[in-house]
Amino acid sequence: EGCSRVVRVPQQGTGLKLKRVHQLFSEALELDAEAQPRHNHCVHFEVIMLAYLFVLLAIAVRFLPHPLSFTPVAAALLFFGARGPRRQIWMPLVLLAVSDVILTKAVYAYVFTWDQLVTWAWYAAILWLGTKLHDNAKPLTVIGASLASSVSFFLLSNLAVWAAFDMYPKNFAGVMESYAAGLPFFRRGVAGDLLFTSLMFATPVVIHALAGAFRKGSNRAAAA
Repeated sequence: EGCSRVVRVPQQGTGLKLKRVHQLFSEALELDAEAQPRHNHCVHFEVIMLAYLFVLLAIAVRFLPHPLSFTPVAAALLFFGARGPRRQIWMPLVLLAVSDVILTKAVYAYVFTWDQLVTWAWYAAILWLGTKLHDNAKPLTVIGASLASSVSFFLLSNLAVWAAFDMYPKNFAGVMESYAAGLPFFRRGVAGDLLFTSLMFATPVVIHALAGAFRKGSNRAAAA
């Protein structure tokens, strides 16, 4: 009987300890589940802020010395379309249009011509293309969208220059001449669009990974 009492006491104590550990573990899971939405909300908010920041960066670069056609404009438009708020999707278009007017009239002192409207229509089209990446931002899809942006701008802008100015003959040969003159800019445009689009779409992935690693580290430290 004495031995049986000695055996029962540790078993009862172990059961209480296991019950307490299970309770603490359950509470930790509940706290983590409550923290997860807040964590996801913070990451989502940071991504939206990045969308605005990238548009401002694209505008700032246009006012700074840079290789012609090597800008983050297309990348910023694609990213905002994919990650920016839908109700504010007009904002990048307006900001870029205003910057175009300032650059044309105040910085370069050029005459404002109708071909600029083609560029603004292109801005809107790239924003729309970016919305298609909202649920499908895989690397190949993003690269394809970047290339589509580069090619479409090359085709539309050079055609508009041919039509709006008397630089080239108004025939098929003149159109081809306009495209040939734009090829050096096209190469830089493709390089810039691919580089900046890759960097912008990779940024929230890196932020999310770092935030997740930091959160796991904080949980381990709290558990210890």
